[in-house]
Amino acid sequence: MSEITVGLMDLRDVDAVCAIEDATFQTPWSRDSILKEVTTNELARYMVVREDGECIAYAGMWLAADEGHITNIAVREDRRGIGYGEMVTRALIQLAADSGMNWMTLEVRRSNKPAQSLYHKLGFIDVGYRKRYYENSEDALVMALEQLPEGNPENDPFLVYEDDEEE
Repeated sequence: MSEITVGLMDLRDVDAVCAIEDATFQTPWSRDSILKEVTTNELARYMVVREDGECIAYAGMWLAADEGHITNIAVREDRRGIGYGEMVTRALIQLAADSGMNWMTLEVRRSNKPAQSLYHKLGFIDVGYRKRYYENSEDALVMALEQLPEGNPENDPFLVYEDDEEE
């Protein structure tokens, strides 16, 4: 039986995320962009699902004020339909709550009914459209999650504690 884990994306996941990105999206992010998300973008947070240590799904967001804006969610093609997309998205939602976010947003292709079904299942609601948002002029459906789970700031791996000791 395979070992399935969920955790923060790190450098060992970059090549697998790039491969999933390339196989999933018409206009995939470059390796350099993904690398910068993990190494230098202080507002980016990415979660991955690993099967026996190998990244098979990922989800990312940017934090802005009190909003977590989902950038990408994808699952390796041979692992789709098993629940890994939901697993990594739930982990990302919890990370947003733990990071102090109050709500989340995303854009999804109007033609991507499977993704919309997942987001609806997780509590996202339709809030509007972005006309001709994608490279092929397809509209994006804008969705929002207005109720996040209870946050546990002590679980935020990016939380910085100030030293209480005076020197």
